[in-house]
Amino acid sequence: MTKMNPLALSIMLCTIAATQCTAINPQNNNANLIEQTCKQTPKYATCIKYLESDPRSSDADLPDLVVISLNTMVGAAKTVLTKVTDLVKVNQEPAQSEALNSCADRYSTILVADMPKSIAALKHGDPKFAQEGANDAAMQATSCENGFNGNSPLTQENAAMYDAAIITAAIVKQLL
Repeated sequence: MTKMNPLALSIMLCTIAATQCTAINPQNNNANLIEQTCKQTPKYATCIKYLESDPRSSDADLPDLVVISLNTMVGAAKTVLTKVTDLVKVNQEPAQSEALNSCADRYSTILVADMPKSIAALKHGDPKFAQEGANDAAMQATSCENGFNGNSPLTQENAAMYDAAIITAAIVKQLL
């Protein structure tokens, strides 16, 4: 029987232990992927919150994290549209109504054009268009907010949409 070098034996045992730990706890790898991905976004804590709130993130790869982020944007856009619809029903002030209708158009654009375009681009292996869709959604949220001239009833919702959009754009950039 041949004796094994103690250093070689130690390296071999460490390698086996490391691979077994990874096999036992694959979520640790995804937590690391989420952490590394979010570190490359402008809103680290918000990114972590968005991605970890989706159960699919536990075994997601980077393209899956983009899809999760896009879904966050869709949810944010739907939330704004619902609130706008409710506000339009009760608002009688013309300037406010005009701004609300403008926001409704902007968020409809996000849902009808930007998000489907982004998802289709990802499916066809062209993440650049997905990044453009996310960037456009950020601009739409900012334009909506600015339409109220400092008196927006949608400030929190626009900020959430903006955050989701810039996070998504930063994650998509990692695919380029």
